Amino acid sequence: MKKTLNKMLPKVYGRYFNLLARASKKRAAEKAFYVFCTVRKGKVLPNQKEYLDKAKSDTLTVKDYTLQTYYWPGSKETVLLVHGWESNTFRWRNLITKLQEADYNIIAFDAPAHGYSSGKYLNVPLYSDGVQAMIDKYAPKYLIGHSVGGMTLMYNEFYHKNESVEKMVTIGSPSEFYEIMDHYQRLLGFNIKVRKALEAFVFDRFGFTVKEFSSSRFAETNSKKGLLFHDELDKLAPFHASEAVHAHWKNSTFIRTKGLGHSMHQEHINDQIIDFLNN
Repeated sequence: MKKTLNKMLPKVYGRYFNLLARASKKRAAEKAFYVFCTVRKGKVLPNQKEYLDKAKSDTLTVKDYTLQTYYWPGSKETVLLVHGWESNTFRWRNLITKLQEADYNIIAFDAPAHGYSSGKYLNVPLYSDGVQAMIDKYAPKYLIGHSVGGMTLMYNEFYHKNESVEKMVTIGSPSEFYEIMDHYQRLLGFNIKVRKALEAFVFDRFGFTVKEFSSSRFAETNSKKGLLFHDELDKLAPFHASEAVHAHWKNSTFIRTKGLGHSMHQEHINDQIIDFLNN
């Protein structure tokens, strides 16, 4: 019964937005945007608590959000880890072990509405504010992002071009915002009137169109050394996303896999990340 309700809920939202748009397209767009940004999972689970609590560090206040940061000390360069949608810093535990063995100085934080951080909503520009706050405070040389975390790194570097950053790694990251919006529209089934109003809402709020928000476009001016991983069978972020980013990122290396899934916690993946940082 619960599974049936969960499958029906997106279409209920879509019909609601369609009806609301008859009275106010702007109101329908605002509602659709906040449903899109609502985070439903990713808070710290009981089996994650002990691991994360041992590494808790300071908190950062960014746009009225309180962000929990983590620290694993090392004598080498500082590495910033940026997790994906409805996840938290715990997802990096396997890579953190490898980074500790290599003696890197490791920092991470939970995105707004994730892990121990406050809030209910997340979008990439908001996530970028958190990333930039971490860069400003800790000056990491290396950035590693999974899924939406990787997309956020590409966006953030496009707008800030941090001189302290030398290398970037993305893992299973999407690229084109319009593709994400296409999926959202299909999932909920809202009409073109709502879609156009939603795109106008995004432009008014952030100053870019859904076509302009593109990691492959952001990559064109990225001068950092890059490493991209993506699995051909990734069901959550399309494989062609990283192909496109790599094609536009002059100083990048692309590693394609098959059958490893979206998360990519495998030891040999983490070993390749360490090799990239070491060389």
